Amino acid sequence: MDTMIDTSRRRVGAEPYGTMPAPATVRIERLLPGTADRVWAYLTESEKRSKWLAAGPFDLMAGGKIELTFRNNNLSEDAPRPVTSADGIDHLLQGKVLHCEPTKLLVFTWGVEENASEVTFELSPEDGNTRLVVTHRRLSGRGQLLGVSAGWHAHIGILIDVLSNEKPRNFWSEHAKLEQAYKELFQSSQYTAPKTNDASGPYRQG
Repeated sequence: MDTMIDTSRRRVGAEPYGTMPAPATVRIERLLPGTADRVWAYLTESEKRSKWLAAGPFDLMAGGKIELTFRNNNLSEDAPRPVTSADGIDHLLQGKVLHCEPTKLLVFTWGVEENASEVTFELSPEDGNTRLVVTHRRLSGRGQLLGVSAGWHAHIGILIDVLSNEKPRNFWSEHAKLEQAYKELFQSSQYTAPKTNDASGPYRQG
């Protein structure tokens, strides 16, 4: 099922919610300010990426290694969230680049296990701005589906603020609202996520 809900609220929900184009898949699409070159830099360069997602080196070639070190308490002036490293604080995630076309496409695994999930960044120019589509596939259960949906939505919101030269919105308070919003969205849809709760890494639920 491919369900998208839009609302006029300024912050949480001001951008449309992500969609579920297929089971175990989350897709979020945003129009970002700036050229594809600039957005690409914020996706792939450690120092720039640390401002909205996580620091770490990306070896931008097929088979290259990636590292993401999440320090979400540093993304905004929001009060720190007392959670474990598995929920995204000083959590190191490793993966492998599957495909790379600079300023256009980046595909990488979210983890190094055989059954690791997979993330795709797609960029396309649009009227002087850049359309970014983030697709996260092969999610392992309802807990990871909810956490990844809220996580990408909140992180990309921070990216929009950074690219717009605005003060970043409060990450953890928005993330908590988004977790609840996505939970209600999934419950109200005809989509049935797997009932397992075997997620690992950032944004594990449970």
